[in-house]
Amino acid sequence: QVQLVESGGGLVQAEGSLRLSCAASVSIFSGNLMAWYRQVPGKERELIATITHGGTTDYTDSIKGRFTISRDNAKNTLYLQMNSLKVEDTAMYYCRPLGISLGNYWGQGTQVTVSS
Repeated sequence: QVQLVESGGGLVQAEGSLRLSCAASVSIFSGNLMAWYRQVPGKERELIATITHGGTTDYTDSIKGRFTISRDNAKNTLYLQMNSLKVEDTAMYYCRPLGISLGNYWGQGTQVTVSS
């Protein structure tokens, strides 16, 4: 069974912090490269961070130094620690494995809203 459940979003003031979580079914989490995406209405979904099974990370430039992706392989859970949030970080955030096909399946996402 394929399942991705994102949580942890909310409303926060600029310069604040949030920690997102993504609970994934073991069939799509274990051993796979995992990623966080975000999407603003009217724009394409953007890949912002990735992490290998072994913990190697990569980030898009706009979040480097502010966001940290991590994973707990024992719990099949992905995290995104977001610090120094900016208004432009406002988006719906999604997690997804890379390198395997899930078709059109996406989790429900978690909304992050940053106020000035």
